[in-house]
Amino acid sequence: MLVRGDTQMNTEYYDSMSKEALEKEKADLQARYDAYKAQGLNLNMSRGKPGPEQLDLSMPMMDILNSTSDYNAEAGDDCRNYGVVDGLPEMRQFFGNLLGVDANDVIVGGNSSLNMMFDTVNSAMYSGFANCKPWAEQGTVKFLCPCPGYDRHFGVTAFFGIEMIVVPMTEHGPDMDMVEQLVNTDASIKGIWCVPKYSNPQGITYSDETVRRFAALKPAAKDFKIFWDNAYCVHNITDTPDQLLNLMDECKKQGNEDLPIIFASTSKITFPGAGVAAMAGSKNTLANIRKRLSFQTIGPDKVNQLRHLRFLKDMNGVETIMNQHKELLQPKFNIVLETMQKQLAPVGVASWTTPHGGYFISVDVMEGCAKRVVALCKEAGVTLTDAGATYPYGKDPKDCNIRIAPSFPSVQELQEAMNVFCIATKLAALELLLASKL
Repeated sequence: MLVRGDTQMNTEYYDSMSKEALEKEKADLQARYDAYKAQGLNLNMSRGKPGPEQLDLSMPMMDILNSTSDYNAEAGDDCRNYGVVDGLPEMRQFFGNLLGVDANDVIVGGNSSLNMMFDTVNSAMYSGFANCKPWAEQGTVKFLCPCPGYDRHFGVTAFFGIEMIVVPMTEHGPDMDMVEQLVNTDASIKGIWCVPKYSNPQGITYSDETVRRFAALKPAAKDFKIFWDNAYCVHNITDTPDQLLNLMDECKKQGNEDLPIIFASTSKITFPGAGVAAMAGSKNTLANIRKRLSFQTIGPDKVNQLRHLRFLKDMNGVETIMNQHKELLQPKFNIVLETMQKQLAPVGVASWTTPHGGYFISVDVMEGCAKRVVALCKEAGVTLTDAGATYPYGKDPKDCNIRIAPSFPSVQELQEAMNVFCIATKLAALELLLASKL
């Protein structure tokens, strides 16, 4: 569940100050900002990339296979050769265990789940689902986009010219009243993007009720799909991890097993640049995908799949390495949260989420200030995700949301970056408040 603590926005501190007092406060902050700017910082918090220490955790995997190794999979397939288009059976079982689905309903591919999502949308656009015409032949195609959300999802839909409809996020997941009303009445709505556990960027895990309501949808479009991007299913950063109800199980109870397509990867478990991705769905859904794959590839990188299997072995192996990731990430998240609590909470110019896992912290600054905060940070040598990136078309209607990615910088760099961020947030707020007093 989402925890907010003492992070509600309340600008009474600045509102109670005279114009002269605000100007003095701004001058003091400007001096601190100029001092950081003079240091020539070059710090980057723009993407959720694992830090070097996290990548080092998986380096032993590189020693598992060499020129003298046995490259045969359990069924006898030589992983150096062509074949096994939908992935090694044991790798499909691995992801079945990870996602809580039948191994027969899993396809394992290359290193990128985003690539699999793109290909799936492409298939729907030009081949179709559920014996329906391809989306591209049906006129206007729309997707629901829970916001704040993942910019890459929005990029995929924009690439295909799909109209995006913003659905507000709540502490329990997307606004399901809105989702149900739109999906159940508008046949042009063909899908919804979901990051159901530790959502990007807020870190929200969908409640049991939300998952059940997704499973019980009655779409007006026969070819509607839930794109369930479970990227952070094992990425806990506290000792009290969130629990996510199994969507496929709930869909089967409702007779809706064709609704979801589930995606995941090892990208932030091992190497983002050399991981293994997978997707899961019903037999009807995957039949379409498997048909496309038979023309698209003669087989994925099975050597990499084999290497991962022998390194991670099973869910116990996953738990072991994810605990090691947690030990590295938790202090970084704490720096972000503690710095904002100390520097921003007393003046009430921002609110933020306190997630139990994932890779991001979502910050709402004063309305109309996000772009200015990002620009001030960049000028001082701290690169953040672009303001507006968490909304379709890069347009945050309130210009307030900023995604913080703590994972890549070192602890020392992160502390400096957060000091700059907090100063910039207060400066932008004071500029806006002073302008209102003119």
